[in-house]
Amino acid sequence: MNSNWFKLVMKATKVRYGKNLLLKGMPVIFNKSGAELTIGNNVTINSSFLSNLVGLYQRTIIVTRTSESKISIGNNVGISGATIYARNSISIGDNTLIGGNAKIMDNDFHPIEIEARNADIKEKIGAKPITIGKNCFIGCNSLILKGTILGDGCVVGAGAVVSGVFEDNCVIAGNPARVIKRL
Repeated sequence: MNSNWFKLVMKATKVRYGKNLLLKGMPVIFNKSGAELTIGNNVTINSSFLSNLVGLYQRTIIVTRTSESKISIGNNVGISGATIYARNSISIGDNTLIGGNAKIMDNDFHPIEIEARNADIKEKIGAKPITIGKNCFIGCNSLILKGTILGDGCVVGAGAVVSGVFEDNCVIAGNPARVIKRL
């Protein structure tokens, strides 16, 4: 499937995207009916294993899971083999780079309580919005968890597990991630 055909599929599922969307390989983009998925201008989505030599394990996956979900990807954003999965909302600011195999998930994917999990009660899945500021860099293989807020200019180190609120211009690394430097 070529990228022009895929862009038609995106329009049919009401994905709004700006000028100069560059798809390297075929991402998995699913927009639930009633949800809102917007992609800004000059965005590059790498989904081919050769499109980023850090070594992508998968194609980029962008999913709005419920009809109330929102994903907003700003202008001049680069994404490489990442997963962006929203039950609530995920906002990614302009000029942000998302490294190979990063995961950005605003929910727990399943209920925490045993009874709810065994009964597969979807309403009990914990979810909180994620906000990633402008000019951020998310390192490869990092995990951004529900409720995280990254201020403008933050750098997330490779493999970090990020949860919480971080002010502008921080370098964040580790598991659990913490501020290791201010820029």
